[in-house]
Amino acid sequence: MAHPKRKISKQRRDKRRTHYKISGPTIATDPTTGEAHLYHRAHWFEGKLYYKGKVVAEKDAE
Repeated sequence: MAHPKRKISKQRRDKRRTHYKISGPTIATDPTTGEAHLYHRAHWFEGKLYYKGKVVAEKDAE
């Protein structure tokens, strides 16, 4: 197995890791309600479940 000949310094290690960044979730806006939601996800708005701007399901009134 290969072993490092020298210890990699913290500075060199951290310089390599500067490109590892986290990105936030991609947010979409529903065309009918104007509500912000995650892409490819259904979302509730005023008791109705919307997906791609269409009502998929309604909450039962109990």
